[in-house]
Amino acid sequence: MTSAVEKVSYWLPRPLDPVRSIKLKLGLALVGSGLAAFGYFRYQAGWLPTRTTLAAMVVGLVTSQFLAHGMTRPLREMTAAARAMRRGDYSRRVRATSRDEVGELAGAFNQMAADLSAADRQRRELIANVSHELKTPITALQNVLENIIDGVSQPDTLRTALAQTERLGRLVTELLDLSRIDAGAHPLDLAEFDVEEFLAAVVAEASVSAQRARFTVSVSPPGATAVGDRARLHQVVANLLDNADRHSPPGGEVRVRASVGTELVLEVSDDGPGIAPEDRERVFERFTRGGRAAGGGTGLGLNIARWVVDLHGGTIRVVDAPGCVIRAVLPALG
Repeated sequence: MTSAVEKVSYWLPRPLDPVRSIKLKLGLALVGSGLAAFGYFRYQAGWLPTRTTLAAMVVGLVTSQFLAHGMTRPLREMTAAARAMRRGDYSRRVRATSRDEVGELAGAFNQMAADLSAADRQRRELIANVSHELKTPITALQNVLENIIDGVSQPDTLRTALAQTERLGRLVTELLDLSRIDAGAHPLDLAEFDVEEFLAAVVAEASVSAQRARFTVSVSPPGATAVGDRARLHQVVANLLDNADRHSPPGGEVRVRASVGTELVLEVSDDGPGIAPEDRERVFERFTRGGRAAGGGTGLGLNIARWVVDLHGGTIRVVDAPGCVIRAVLPALG
């Protein structure tokens, strides 16, 4: 709510608004206050040394202009930086050394410029990555259709078309999830579910498209239940399984473990090369694949997994262990 003081100050006259220089405004304010004081004392006392008063006002005016130069420089820098931003240059920053309101404004401006720069970089990365991810399946589908039209039909033609269509579907699903993250739309449909049955269903689905690894599931204690948004958690486990499968050696094993106590702990591990310690936090950022072998992922799966885990009030991280182990810990609301 707006305070009474703010309401009054909003309606107070602003006679210096037409003046385009804040230094000139400070000078006019000093001269105006000096003239007001001069007039008051001359009226009250009937006498005041005119020359001394005018000389003091001139000295004060010159001093104020000198001091105001440093006060207003951040404002001029902000104006120049804002104009550069309008041209798409987000690299300029303002020197913020003062501790007054102008210094706070300069600091806030620098933070805003950094945020805009990061947002612009993410936008460019989004366009580049999505274009790259779309190009491969579209090209493959185009080749399949051309072969069908030309009458050159191979045994794996439809299987290839199906795989590329599924890849497009996964990309569209991830982009929709990404839009929900940015829009802040995150309702949870909480319900109790059987953890072992839930994991078995996710693994059965992942096994259909698995290319390298086989999956095993273990739940402790057997028959344990938990409360959560099953559809969202399905995304988490499916993304972790897809990530593990793509980075496992051929014929490797991906282990899915769950334990339920005061917390629900979900853990997916593989025998791949693992993730370097310096990349273990970055892999949860958008379009980051870490230092592991490329496997055609979009770089969105782990980011979406962290988003879902955060919605449930949990944590997800890469565990320091042989291979790659990713552990999600969620409150066992059941």
